[in-house]
Amino acid sequence: MADYANSERLFKAAQELMPGGVNSPVRAWQAVGLSPRMIARGEGARVYDVDGNAYLDYVGSWGPLILGHAAPEVVAAVQEAAAKGTSFGATTPGEVELAQLLVDAVPGLNMVRLVNSGTEACMSALRLARGATGRPRVIKFDGCYHGHADSYLVAAGSGVLTQGIAGSPGVPQEVATLTLSLPYNDLEAVRQAVRRHPGEVAAIIVEPVAGNMGVVPPQPGFLAGLRQICDADGCLLIFDEVITGFRVAWGGAQALYGVTPDLTCLGKIMGGGLPVGAYGGRRDLLTQMAPSGPIYQAGTLSGNPVAVAAGLTTLKALQRPGVYESLEEKGAWLARELAQAAAQCRVPVTINRVGSMLTVFFTPGPVTNLDDAKQADLGRFRQFFQGMLAAGLYLPPSQFEAVFVSLAHGQEDLECTVAAAQKVLAGL
Repeated sequence: MADYANSERLFKAAQELMPGGVNSPVRAWQAVGLSPRMIARGEGARVYDVDGNAYLDYVGSWGPLILGHAAPEVVAAVQEAAAKGTSFGATTPGEVELAQLLVDAVPGLNMVRLVNSGTEACMSALRLARGATGRPRVIKFDGCYHGHADSYLVAAGSGVLTQGIAGSPGVPQEVATLTLSLPYNDLEAVRQAVRRHPGEVAAIIVEPVAGNMGVVPPQPGFLAGLRQICDADGCLLIFDEVITGFRVAWGGAQALYGVTPDLTCLGKIMGGGLPVGAYGGRRDLLTQMAPSGPIYQAGTLSGNPVAVAAGLTTLKALQRPGVYESLEEKGAWLARELAQAAAQCRVPVTINRVGSMLTVFFTPGPVTNLDDAKQADLGRFRQFFQGMLAAGLYLPPSQFEAVFVSLAHGQEDLECTVAAAQKVLAGL
């Protein structure tokens, strides 16, 4: 029987030092009824806890590690960069190279600014949208999570949804009233909201593939419809591609679906596992940011040379022939085999997938929005998570998150995953 004594001891100590023992809420594992495993290291598709237990990992640091853990080329790039200096507070050649790569890859980017996280990217994009349009309101979608900035915590997904929090104390009502949260995939609700607030909506921000209420793809015409509404009203369309950027396709979801936003937010993969984010878009908008224009945003560690080195190395690896075809094949195979296993065990599930990200919802579905996602049987998910963990599979500890397949996952890993799932599902 596996030993978790060191994890238990460390988590107990952590609870005295950090709120809930963690620095990000979902890590506390409250939704799955266990104490979290303390991770000591990772290699390839596996992580190892402080007690020496190995797990086949499908969290991947919540998406960034598309090459797997401690990818040798990324580690080498980080070591080389760190040896030259970890921070300068000045522009470096790597920042220019990364900015050029992003502009060349992502259809909606003419200019870009690097920041330190996806939250910061989304917060800054909204400030830019409000400053550029002179309008106060933002439309978001129920269950979409755009970081923990005040304007985005209304009906948010990710940890807010996992913890069962409706919003957050500390967000002034005056700020909350400027955020209109609508059902995902419901264009008519968006049209009505824009009509109710003529000339007041600065931006519509959306995850082009929702990943923070579990994976929920856009319905046909949804993203194109948002583009049309924004064009007609004069508000801006913001794609939050913090998860989907370089995950679902080279160039992100906007390249996959052929819809170009006015502003794009990036993070996760573009940093290769180090803290990074970016926002960018049309040149006429980005030139309104200081020092070119009057809208202010700054960051001491923005464009950090070590993070930039990791990001550049990761993105260059993703340009190799066959990378996204491989990720698509792995994701499709895993989703198909898990669905067959659940059907054989007569466990009702809906599996939503786009590329190498997927969610097994414990509901017959379909799941097209937050209300649908909330129909999932959380008790069954908890049992499934616990059973898979005992079998050495490390899944996201929430029904409302995505499983991430990496290039480090081999066919044998995928087959082991399905075999374990078959046994666990049979006992549900």
